[in-house]
Amino acid sequence: MYQNISKQMLLFIEKNKTAFHTVDSVKQILLQNGFEELAECNKWNIKQGKSYFVTRNLSSIIAFKVGEKVSDFNFQIASVHTDSPCFKVKENAEIHVNDAYTKLNTEGYGGMIRYSWLDRPLSIAGRVLVKGSDGEICSKLLDIDRDLMMIPSVAVHMNRDMNKGLELNMQTDMLPLLSECLDEQLLLQKIAEELSVEKEQIIGSDLYVYCRDKASVWGLHNEYISSPRLDDQQCVFASLQGLLNGGNENTISMLACFDNEEVGSGTKQGAASTFLYDVTKRVSDALGKSEDDYYRAIASSFMLSADNAHAVHPNHPELTDANNNVYMNKGVVVKSHAGQKYTSDGMSIAVVRELAGKADVPLQFFSNRSDKAGGSTLGNLAMAQVSMNCVDIGLAQLAMHSAVETAGMRDTAYMISLMEAFYNSQIVQLKDGNVRIAF
Repeated sequence: MYQNISKQMLLFIEKNKTAFHTVDSVKQILLQNGFEELAECNKWNIKQGKSYFVTRNLSSIIAFKVGEKVSDFNFQIASVHTDSPCFKVKENAEIHVNDAYTKLNTEGYGGMIRYSWLDRPLSIAGRVLVKGSDGEICSKLLDIDRDLMMIPSVAVHMNRDMNKGLELNMQTDMLPLLSECLDEQLLLQKIAEELSVEKEQIIGSDLYVYCRDKASVWGLHNEYISSPRLDDQQCVFASLQGLLNGGNENTISMLACFDNEEVGSGTKQGAASTFLYDVTKRVSDALGKSEDDYYRAIASSFMLSADNAHAVHPNHPELTDANNNVYMNKGVVVKSHAGQKYTSDGMSIAVVRELAGKADVPLQFFSNRSDKAGGSTLGNLAMAQVSMNCVDIGLAQLAMHSAVETAGMRDTAYMISLMEAFYNSQIVQLKDGNVRIAF
């Protein structure tokens, strides 16, 4: 069972080269499951017992199921992110070298492991803005689905000290080789051909370099999976399955997929934006609820912030905490941090323990070493806009932010089971510090 789930998840990732593709895939799955699309620029007509979704920037999406008996309701939200570290293609991207090469001028997006991108087949995907004959500007998805480029290493013969430690400069060492052709607007012409438009119609784009390596299942007993973009599409897939399979008639079950987590979330479509507040408030208003109803609902709401976690490294176990360390295939990870880089606290951990017990899902607990700084994620950023109880969870993985990452075969199924238990329950705040979970 869990093997098929992980293989389905890897197929999901294979299709989704950028945040735009991830959101489009989620959108198509939601439509196939009876969800209705809303637009932020239109009036919302929302009914109890129905399911909806709305996108922002085509790279973030919030989907929700309205329970059939929502009166004193709450929101039960899982949050994930759609983006991954990679390279963004700059405007005026083509650089000619010695009348022999054309390479692309790119810049890093997110905190990647740079050397992992060397000597791998790469290509370009994203969205392109195309102007039609009527003057309308339309977004089109692009994926040049073939091995298109590579970032070649310098030979060891030309740098004998490279294995003593190599610092890679983003501008000089990490630009991909595209062609021996020196024609101008090479990339623009290729994009126009892919989209069957004239290159003059292309007036904007958000394009990213992605790794072409295929997902693999490996280990002596096929216990590991490796793929580009596991962080955080593994959680996107699992949370979406949980939403589709779950739901409670007294709650509004919601999945929030945010873009730009890897660069701080400070965009109109990021977790630190008003997107979540805007959607929850408009849902409440459309259901005829008062201002007070809305704030009471938020006070009784709960979020699972789902973003992957660092597994103990087999060659460097000393890099992790002595006790609060986690392993692949050992269950869902609960992440804590004294400085609240992660939102987990005693109350939210107690709730997730109850949910995991109901779902028969093993939990692990992660904290950074006390002498190492950790990164932040979605929960604490979203809480600045819509404050509720929140716990940070994820799945254990190795090589986070590498071009290819590794995780456990069994863990995707664990996360789906936890998400189903979350969406099937109702978590009600009785008063500050007192919560009841109804299954």
